[in-house]
Amino acid sequence: MRSLTDFLGAWRIDRRLIHEDGAQGQFEGRALWTADAQGASYTETGQLWLAGQGPFTAQRRYRWGADMTVFFEDGRPFHQVPALGGTVAHWCPPDQYDGQYDFSDWPNWRVDWRVTGPRKAYTSLTRYSPEAPTNP
Repeated sequence: MRSLTDFLGAWRIDRRLIHEDGAQGQFEGRALWTADAQGASYTETGQLWLAGQGPFTAQRRYRWGADMTVFFEDGRPFHQVPALGGTVAHWCPPDQYDGQYDFSDWPNWRVDWRVTGPRKAYTSLTRYSPEAPTNP
């Protein structure tokens, strides 16, 4: 069973994006969970490659509550991470986000999203692994 403290610290991210039309993308970077009074802030930063484009820096931020509820940067709720892994869903009109958390290979873990709707149609496959500590 996972709790917020399990995620605190730095993680490597490897994400594949597979669009319904066959176009693919790749994101490689770092995620950082930093504890605060309300839970934790989450920031991911890295390089994103999209079909037909060179790499560019991409960043995303979320807030995680102590109960592992994830909020968008503007405070809107996104979903709650299941402590044992499992399915989640989020309706973002007019698109549906269906996710699956898998902690079976902890501390390596993944979250996969299938996004469907008139504006978006893709699958996002994200793998997290602990960032190796650096020696001073």
